[in-house]
Parts: sequence; structure tokens; C-alpha cells
Amino acid sequence: MIGSLRELPISEKIQLVEDLWDSIAHEQEALAMSDEQRAELDRRLDDYEGDGIIGRSAEDVMTDIRKRL
Repeated sequence: MIGSLRELPISEKIQLVEDLWDSIAHEQEALAMSDEQRAELDRRLDDYEGDGIIGRSAEDVMTDIRKRL
């Protein structure tokens, strides 16, 4: 099967990945976070909110990325 996947055009490979991701997204309860993961996310959010730095806009980040390509 792996060999046949390698022979697919890139557009079909992308579609397979999208379909697979969508099937995973529909089963989110299977992806529940552990207590440790939730605590880490809470800690990071507290750090983010506490430092006062708002970051950069997505548009600015994408512009910088495009300049590097």
C-alpha cells in the first residue's frame, strides 16, 4: 500500500491527508487532554497574559515568511 501511495499525484495525497484529518477532528473526545497537558496550557496562558506583550499580527508574520522564501 505504501508504494501505491507514493505513486499518487500530490493533489490526491493532499486530499487523503485532509480526509484523514477531518475524520480525526470528528472524534475529538478521543483526543482529550490529560490533566498535565491542561495544567501546562493554563500555565502558558497565564504567562502570556502576565507579560503584557501582545505579539505580532498574523499578517506581519506571513509577510516576513514570504520575504524569506
